[in-house]
Amino acid sequence: MGNGAERRNSCSDEDSYVLPPEDFSGWLKEESDRIERQRFETEAPATTDTLNLRLFVGTWNVGGKSPHWGLNLTDWLGTPSPADIYVLGFQEIVPLNAGNVLGAEDNGPAAKWLTLIQRALNINTNDPQFPHYLTNATNSELEQSPPASSTQNDCSEEVELNQESSFEPSLSSNSNSNSSEEGSPSAPCRSMKLASPKQQHQFCLAASKQMVGIFLSVWVRSDFNRYISNLKVSRVGRGLMGFLGNKGSIAISMTLHQTTFCFVCTHLASGEKEGDEVKRNSDVMEILKKTKFSHPCRVAGEPVPPESILDHDNVIWLGDLNYRLASNYWDTHELLQKNDWQALLEKDQLRIEQKAGHVFKGWEEGGIYFAPTYKYVANSDHYVIQTSSPKQKQRTPAWCDRILWKGEGLKQMWYVRGESKFSDHKPVCSLFSVQVNVANKNNPKPVCSNTPVSSTIAASLPPSRQPIVLSGVVKVQAEELLLHTMAQSCIQSTPMFSSTAQKVTSPIGV
Repeated sequence: MGNGAERRNSCSDEDSYVLPPEDFSGWLKEESDRIERQRFETEAPATTDTLNLRLFVGTWNVGGKSPHWGLNLTDWLGTPSPADIYVLGFQEIVPLNAGNVLGAEDNGPAAKWLTLIQRALNINTNDPQFPHYLTNATNSELEQSPPASSTQNDCSEEVELNQESSFEPSLSSNSNSNSSEEGSPSAPCRSMKLASPKQQHQFCLAASKQMVGIFLSVWVRSDFNRYISNLKVSRVGRGLMGFLGNKGSIAISMTLHQTTFCFVCTHLASGEKEGDEVKRNSDVMEILKKTKFSHPCRVAGEPVPPESILDHDNVIWLGDLNYRLASNYWDTHELLQKNDWQALLEKDQLRIEQKAGHVFKGWEEGGIYFAPTYKYVANSDHYVIQTSSPKQKQRTPAWCDRILWKGEGLKQMWYVRGESKFSDHKPVCSLFSVQVNVANKNNPKPVCSNTPVSSTIAASLPPSRQPIVLSGVVKVQAEELLLHTMAQSCIQSTPMFSSTAQKVTSPIGV
């Protein structure tokens, strides 16, 4: 349980100067005019190179269950070849009971998920634990403490954004916050093909954020770490009373080289009653409206970073969107027996609402060639609708878990679901090819592109008129206090996993 108070970084000018008062204004104006002329004389048309990368996106509603050490993530994260960026969103990492919604945030499960993800992405075939890790471990009998080499990291929130690191599972501790089918390939083989040690890249945690049960993390190749900038986060609560965090969104904004990305992980309003889809549409509209990224520190000569979701070059929207099937029990059951997914998709609320222009206008989603992802009996491959157990709520199967995108630089390569029995939802993932703009090293840069005018003027002053430097460190203020981004690992030896069961009270609006 992490209840540490968050600290907000301050934003200040890069340098503060005390300038001599004597007859200085005339000279300063002349120098400023000279530098301004020089800046325009040296500017040239911007030229960029293009870098083609692979972006993996995954979403999973884990049903309020904390993971055990033996949980196998290879089915979900395994790809024919490694991606360069992994964006992983979760819903219900804690039970949605009153204690978790209204009380202090429980970030223990998030730390466990980070550890499991880090092991899966940076798996070493020479590790003695490797055969054990690949074992299918969804049975509760395999719940156990991690090996002695496993560690828990507790990193400081005040960090520089451009530091290289290997693994930083750092967590925030705030709780509630208000702040086309064409061309889609069929599902590929889901068996994981591990790269050889020489081909394998190491991945580090770029950013992570939790809001009650919603949890979003972004992982990048460690050699890309230094090219990420403008990391910001924004959270919007849409749960109880319209603003609590049992439902809502976490959005992470970042710039990679010269291309901007926004990843939005959401858990929208639940319910199968007629009209509930309107609530979900409203959630989407409010999230788009209220998600803001503030950038008080701006570098002269650099583009202004995006301030809203739709300002970004590329946007990925993932999560438990909770859209159901506009179909009765018997029709759905019959089509399920036939595995007729396309006929069922004609009743999909998200597609109906999107086609009518009520939500996600202009957004794309790949063709769905997999079975509905919700709702399953625990530890089985049977839908709840297929059981007669009086203890189970009757839920019509649906594609609740989705991934949509918007952006000209994105091309979906595949869109599939995993088959883990850990939750009543199946995980969903997608692989994208993405084009990233990279600055041409031979392109002349403006004098003021990275250096404030005040610093340039100061450098040209004679020794007797040199200013006195009062401060010279730029701090970054994070929207909603982001993250523990790119922090150096602060490793402790405290075990991260425990077999102690949590007491679960009745859920709120699951």
